[in-house]
Amino acid sequence: MEKLYLNGPVVTMEAPDAVAEALLVRDGKIAFVGRASEARVIAHDAQVVDLMGHTLMPGFIDGHSHITEAMEMSDFVDLGECTTFDQIVETMRRGLAERNLAPGQPLVGHNYDHNLLGGEHPDRTVLDRVATDRPVVAIQVSAHMGTMNSAALAAAGLTRDTPDPDGGRLGRDPKTGELTGYVEETAMNAVYALRTQAAISTPEEKLARAQELYMKNGITTAQDGASSRTGLEMLSRLGAEGKLKLDVVAYPVAGDDVEETFAMFGERDGVYKDHLKLGGYKTFLDGSPQGRSAWLTKPYVGMGGYCGYPRFTDEVVDHVMEMAVRNNRQILVHCNGDAASDQFLRSYEKALAASDNPKKGELRPVMIHCQTVRDDQLDRMAAIDMIASIFVGHVWYWGDVHMANLGEERGRRVSPVASALERGLHVDFHQDTPVTPPRPLFSAWCATQRVTRSGRVIGPEQRCSVFDALRAITIEGAYAYFEENEKGTLTAGKRADMVVLDHNPLAAGADTLRDIKVLETIKDGETIYTA
Repeated sequence: MEKLYLNGPVVTMEAPDAVAEALLVRDGKIAFVGRASEARVIAHDAQVVDLMGHTLMPGFIDGHSHITEAMEMSDFVDLGECTTFDQIVETMRRGLAERNLAPGQPLVGHNYDHNLLGGEHPDRTVLDRVATDRPVVAIQVSAHMGTMNSAALAAAGLTRDTPDPDGGRLGRDPKTGELTGYVEETAMNAVYALRTQAAISTPEEKLARAQELYMKNGITTAQDGASSRTGLEMLSRLGAEGKLKLDVVAYPVAGDDVEETFAMFGERDGVYKDHLKLGGYKTFLDGSPQGRSAWLTKPYVGMGGYCGYPRFTDEVVDHVMEMAVRNNRQILVHCNGDAASDQFLRSYEKALAASDNPKKGELRPVMIHCQTVRDDQLDRMAAIDMIASIFVGHVWYWGDVHMANLGEERGRRVSPVASALERGLHVDFHQDTPVTPPRPLFSAWCATQRVTRSGRVIGPEQRCSVFDALRAITIEGAYAYFEENEKGTLTAGKRADMVVLDHNPLAAGADTLRDIKVLETIKDGETIYTA
């Protein structure tokens, strides 16, 4: 079937002033973009879609998130609005009453932000107030840290004699040495093990909820960063059953068995099947800056010489980077602190120098988050075509916290979009869902305004134009997935992945970007969401 879109601006994103009158879709692809009079000549039996003055533009492309995590979290108690420990207890008690959990089945809360709780995490005594007859855990919004009640600590076999794991930390009472219930980074594995026992919905139900969240925000291509085999098996099955509406690009966690994972899902290696493909590897090098576990070269303010810490040794990271370059794999690397960025760059440059792979310069490695990346590091990224995927929403969500934790000079420079663009880097934006909601237009607003929750403007010199912000959620996202010839602009021959907005973001004013509403999301020419 053909569809002819008329009577509204068609923002192609090919240039700042590239706005057409009409767009024709044929067999899921864009057949024509241009003048309405010309479109009518070639649109023989097309269904006419009246935009009624609304704006048509490319569907948004998720630079980095965890859709299977978003699926899992949809089953759990949302603590995002809690600003006191009493509210956490009340919200989790209410969640427990609403769920038909089996005796002893864990209860999981997620999305609390200790920065809204006076800077303190709830401890096991707080969660013991929720229940003592079952494990109760609360996951901090970054998912890099959390808290367990006494029953959860016992179920995980954690005691005061348990040593801190490599790359992680167990909270301890400074006087008694007893565990407080707080867990950080790799110590979160105990929470994840309990979390798998807490599900109350089917995979189909969880996927429907997660996809709805992405689609209502105009996203047509999503990511599953740090995919597990279990997650990939689930997505593969759901895709084969026709339940995946979005394209999903998956990145299994890098490890010695990662190529076995690629072999298991070989037909999806770099190629979509049932809307799912494998894009490359994913690894983590540090933690969270707002949680003060990101690895910095200079200390956090007021913490003596504490700079955070690495997730892995140089030897481990060197092995992963060498494997990625040797196996022609794109790699996504979580780097919040500049010391982690140093480790990534140093190791990847070393792998490139040692490799005789003729395609080693075509792999488009991605630095994920880029919160404290320095100018000299951006220069090195540009030299090797490393993509900067920037979690620019940090400015709003935690900009005030970063100013306190990092000081004026470093704090005002988080998410340095302008510096990256000045060096010619490919820059895309992400929301790291489920850490924050998948709202690309909100990220665009953050990049153009740089306003914190308190209303403070930080680092205005790092603002970018509206057009560059929109590129970061369209064509640059496509480039990061090697899909710039298929997606990201409204160009004849590309897939008809599109979004209808109530206002034209190029004309509405930068300060209104976050208020623009998604009216319809279209995937391969078919409507998958309407407001």
